[in-house]
Amino acid sequence: MSRAKSTLEQWRIVQAVVDFGGYAQAAEKLNKSQSSLNHAVAKLQHQLGINLLEVKGRKAYLTEQGEVLLRQSRHLTQSVDELEQLATNLGQGWEPNLIIARELIYPMETLVEALKAFLPQSRGTRVTIIDSVISGTHELINNKQVDIAICTTPPKGHISEPLCEAKFELVCHPNHPLAQVGDIEDDKQLAQHLQIVIKDTATNTTNDIGWLKAEQRWTVSNFHEAKTILASNIGFCWIPNFVVQQELASKQLIRLRLRGSSQRKIIMNLLIPDRDNQEPACKLLESLILQQHNES
Repeated sequence: MSRAKSTLEQWRIVQAVVDFGGYAQAAEKLNKSQSSLNHAVAKLQHQLGINLLEVKGRKAYLTEQGEVLLRQSRHLTQSVDELEQLATNLGQGWEPNLIIARELIYPMETLVEALKAFLPQSRGTRVTIIDSVISGTHELINNKQVDIAICTTPPKGHISEPLCEAKFELVCHPNHPLAQVGDIEDDKQLAQHLQIVIKDTATNTTNDIGWLKAEQRWTVSNFHEAKTILASNIGFCWIPNFVVQQELASKQLIRLRLRGSSQRKIIMNLLIPDRDNQEPACKLLESLILQQHNES
């Protein structure tokens, strides 16, 4: 294995001389003598066999070759700084990864706002978001496969913090036969038409999202797929109102009026599956998610 000719310290000195405009300025900022900086750069240039800097008056300028090498050196020193910071974070118990389970009926935009506040303080923690449905979320929680879960009714043995209310609208295309009915008298009238439902994400289950009495049913993976089908004048669906706000406003879809149940509401909850072993990054993100709702 060949031995490196240069050191990180030498490259940091070159960067400082360039960034601060000269040897004297860099020496003052780094709290080193000017002669030591001159010696370090001269030695580096000798080791590499190439001139990196040239001095004009009191200011140091990069040569063409120096400009190319300095750019690469910044990537190198930044990577080492990040590596050392990661080691410090891990030593302090800061998690390198966080996994979040998000029920599809919880707005992604709301979660992103909390993540935006988390990012500057995250110390490089990687975040994975898993979209889940009903007992699929329970499965992730019970198996402790996620650090944070945003769910509807929590599974037995777990406590949770209420976040917000998810509202469902009963919708279809304006030209669908149900749209011509006016007030729908009861479930039996709905059951005569095709329903679009969202598949549960658990490994073994048949608990899909939605009222499930329709004889004809198409099951899809998410609400965006459901909207595509509805836009083709096929079926009806119970769907979160934030998903179809634009379509309802533009009358691409319409609300159906079901007597006694024109809108449905579900409480969304924040849950930490392994509270006893919760670590700093998870605690921070949990507080930011709660803060997002307290401020709204």
